[in-house]
Amino acid sequence: MNSYEKTCVAVKALDSKKARDITVLKIEDLTVISDYFVIATASSSTQLRALSDEVDFVLGEAGIAPLHKEGDAQSPWILLDYGDIVVHLFLEDSRMFYSLERLWSDATKVDVEEILK
Repeated sequence: MNSYEKTCVAVKALDSKKARDITVLKIEDLTVISDYFVIATASSSTQLRALSDEVDFVLGEAGIAPLHKEGDAQSPWILLDYGDIVVHLFLEDSRMFYSLERLWSDATKVDVEEILK
């Protein structure tokens, strides 16, 4: 599975658990860190954990394990690093504070609606 396909699986998993403001940034031309950032907002710490668990589950079903995880249900930000994609899950205040979309404003935004079709 290539990085775009993994990104699509993660986006669909987040959408299935009602994540808000799902954003995908294509960063492969800007850095060697990753190919894509997937960013989403949770409305509560319970939903934050559910989003993390769902992404982990669906990618795990495809045989893809995260290289690294940061944060937990008590954290305002959970990061799931799959190498070529990084999933950032935030509570709303933390997403606004860290503003990854602003920091990575040179990245190409991917049409999430197209992924969800």
